[in-house]
Amino acid sequence: MTPNTPTTPDAPAAPTSSYTVWGLPGIPEIGPGDDLAAAVAEAATADGLPGLRDGDVLLVTSKIVSKAEGRLVAAADREAAIDAETVRVVARRGRTRIVENRQGLVMAAAGVDASNTAPGTVLLLPEDPDASARALRDGIRRRTGAEVAVVVTDTFGRPWRNGLTDVAIGAAGIAVLDDHRGRTDSHGNALAVTVVATADELAAAGDLVKGKTAGVPVAVLRGLPGVTTAEDGPGARALVRTAADDMFRLGTSEAVRQAVALRRTVRDFTDEPVDAGAVRRAVAAAVTAPAPHHTTPWRFVLLESEAARGKLLDAMLDAWQTDLRELDGWDEGRINRRTRRGDVLRRAPYLVVPCLVAEGAHDYPDLRRGAAEREMFVVAMGAAVQNLLVALAGEGYGSAWVSSTMFCRDTVRQALDLPDGWDAMGAVAVGRPASVPPQRPERPVDAFVQVR
Repeated sequence: MTPNTPTTPDAPAAPTSSYTVWGLPGIPEIGPGDDLAAAVAEAATADGLPGLRDGDVLLVTSKIVSKAEGRLVAAADREAAIDAETVRVVARRGRTRIVENRQGLVMAAAGVDASNTAPGTVLLLPEDPDASARALRDGIRRRTGAEVAVVVTDTFGRPWRNGLTDVAIGAAGIAVLDDHRGRTDSHGNALAVTVVATADELAAAGDLVKGKTAGVPVAVLRGLPGVTTAEDGPGARALVRTAADDMFRLGTSEAVRQAVALRRTVRDFTDEPVDAGAVRRAVAAAVTAPAPHHTTPWRFVLLESEAARGKLLDAMLDAWQTDLRELDGWDEGRINRRTRRGDVLRRAPYLVVPCLVAEGAHDYPDLRRGAAEREMFVVAMGAAVQNLLVALAGEGYGSAWVSSTMFCRDTVRQALDLPDGWDAMGAVAVGRPASVPPQRPERPVDAFVQVR
């Protein structure tokens, strides 16, 4: 069907298995303060078009809404306008930025549009697209008496799919989501997860007759009275996933940086058991660390039982107290105060003991090269531990690396029945954080960099 020729719009109401959609080509150029409802109502009856009826759905390109609301701003630098509209960067690819904007939408360039606008200006999305939809719906009702639904649309790309399509960014008078959960399909199977994005489907249908370059900013859809509602409804905001429900909140590089920044030392944990699968996924990340001579010098002892943790920690405590008593000459009161610092390991529901196995190390006759060889393996172990901690943060677990096993390696080997040559490189306490760690103060990079 062509944008300006509806298919039998005056026919009796069609069954819900069919609908008609047509464009309104007669809308003039819209400017700040123009009466958009009046322009749409007039275009709906121009050139023999049938006007608007109860139950119709108006599919309105956000661009003309923004123009009517004066969202045109001077911006010689489009990137600066994108910065101003951005709440959170989701992903970057060269100059392209996918961001969350101030309306809560995740999209390219925050919806800032430099096309079809005067040079030196850019067009921002409506400040509140749902409010814009409600206002336009009310204006159409006052001018025509018709109870229509309004969907404000914009063009989106989608993860894992090529091409663009229109989606709903504002809505009024429409059930934006159709929840099928609890219903049964044609074979009697219970539906558990199906929630249809009706407003997005309608937006895409309207895009087929509006076109991207035809200059037709509004379409009318007729024949689906079941999707409209008497009330304005929650609007298109209901289509936006909350942060808690968003499984793909960041792009790859952004997620890595975020995980590194989220890795904090956590010393107090809840009693929630730790998912052993999550720890193994973290170990799989750990062993991607670089290592010398194509070796694999990492081993991770997972203490999943309370008995194993208790046996190790009791043996380590006894060794620590002996050192303080016999080597440092401390009295019992001072020893007890000092060893309480190790309680972080006892409070954790899960422990990991990373061990260095220097198999494949080169043997040098002099101390200088021998020490450097050992340090290469230690650096590889440190990289693996960092990978482990970052991966645990990505799984939602807090962690604390504690060095104490390095001071009593023979004790650790005996308590855990480990082979000779397995050198414990600290212990990692793992669990759900009992509270949100404080914000990490920003450290200026220049303080840690020298450029030559």
